[in-house]
Formats: sequence, C-alpha cells, structure tokens
Amino acid sequence: MKEKLITAIILTKNEEANIRNCIVSVKGLADRIVLVDSGSTDRTVEIAAGLGAEIYRHPFVHYAAQFNWALDHTDIRTTWVYRLDADEVVPEDLRREIRVMCRKHAADDVNGFLMKHKLYFLGRYLKHGGAYPFVKMTIFKPAFGRFTDRAMGEHVILSQGRYLTLRHDCLHHDCKDLTQFIEKHNLYATREVSDYLKRQGADESGLYSRARKSGRLRKGLYYRLPRYMRASLYYLYRYYLRLGFLDGEPGRVYALLQAYMYRLIVDAKLYEHMVSGPGKERKP
Repeated sequence: MKEKLITAIILTKNEEANIRNCIVSVKGLADRIVLVDSGSTDRTVEIAAGLGAEIYRHPFVHYAAQFNWALDHTDIRTTWVYRLDADEVVPEDLRREIRVMCRKHAADDVNGFLMKHKLYFLGRYLKHGGAYPFVKMTIFKPAFGRFTDRAMGEHVILSQGRYLTLRHDCLHHDCKDLTQFIEKHNLYATREVSDYLKRQGADESGLYSRARKSGRLRKGLYYRLPRYMRASLYYLYRYYLRLGFLDGEPGRVYALLQAYMYRLIVDAKLYEHMVSGPGKERKP
C-alpha cells in the first residue's frame, strides 16, 4: 500500500465563500483533507463534504487550541500535516514543490516547512508595507510540532529537528467583503489583548527565528511606546518606511486599517481592561 504523506487540516466557520477554492487547490496534493468546523450556519460543511473532506465539529476557543485539538482527535497517520486556512489557495508551482520536499525529507531531521503568503486585498496582491512576504510554518511532522498556546499570533513550535523555507508562494485570497474583514480584526484585537495579559515572561524560545523576532519587537519595543501614539507610528512605518504607498489605494487602506483600526482597538481594549478589569495596577 502506498504510504500516506500529507493530511491537510482546515479550520472553518462560515467559509462558504472560500472553502471550495481552498479544497480544490489541495486535491491531489493531500492524501486526506480534514475540516474542523466550529458551528457554521452557511453551506461550508455541505460544500466541503461534497468535495471529499472529512468533517469534524468542535467548539472554537482560538486557532491554536482548535488546531491542537485536530492534531489529537482526527486520527492523523500521515508523515506531514498541512495547516491551511479556508481563504488560502495553493497554486500548481507550490503544489509541485510541496510534493517533492515532503517526499525528500520524510525520513530525515527536517520536521517543518515555512511558507510565504501573498495577500490579495481590495483587488490587488500587496507587495509592500510589510504585507509580503507573510511567512508562517504551515507544514510539519505531527510527531514533532504543536501550536503555542496563544489566542493571537499563534505559531508552530518544533520539539526537535530543523525547518526549511519553501520557494513558491501560497495565495491568501479572501472572497469575503471588507465588512467581514473589519469584524474579524475586532475579534483579533480582543485575542491580542488576552495574549498580552497572559504571556508576559512566557518562554517561546522554541519558535522559528522570524516568529521570535516579531515577538521580541512586540514585547521589547512596541508596547513600551506610548499608548495610541504607537498606532500612528505603526502606520508611518508600514505606509512610508515599508513602502506601502507603492501598492496604491489598497496599500493605503490596508495600512490605515492595520494601524488605526486593529492596533488602535488593541490599545483601547488594553485601557478598558486597566480601568475596569483585574490587574488595574498594570499600565500597558
């Protein structure tokens, strides 16, 4: 019997607009497609089942907890798992590279692959402003990988071995509208606050280097800047220093939303916690 190489795991809730493109893009690549749904009220599950995905249901706490649940409860027997968001699409050049690299490193000490992602936003793939390349560990051996217990900015930690970076890009192409983008980032802001309040002093030394660097910047620099002012500085950094203006109006809108919607909401919610919640003595 041919060895099963890759299980694709997709977490969903109301992803009717995206799930077909996502699953079709990994058919023929993944030996098994697992979908873990957390209460969709649209046709997400129906569409995924019709395309051959195995359906599991589990209440959602946050991404890392949900994915770790999937690792523990979906009977994974493949060498690799591929964490795939419902709004991601795998182009053919990346599919070929994944097949080759997963076979080549199935039995050695390479236990994870980092992947670059191109973000499609308001009709354009963003190339500047820090939007590209968005890099995360997407493929790893389940025997050696697990998500950090974080509500936001979750990353895979390998217990041993090394990782490599794939050459080709995955496409982050969300078919939902801007209203849903904004609603999603409001939820992200709540999770960011929860993480900030929980993870002071947490040991994340097992993270891959890019994730460690971004974590150090948040804890060592960003949150030491004055509240609210840091959102403005974040916008200037992304739009001007990281050349976000070269992506035209989509680049400007993206930088504005990331700074004055997402980052400003995080600061406001931190202040709300300081004046009304436990731990009032801490002033983030």
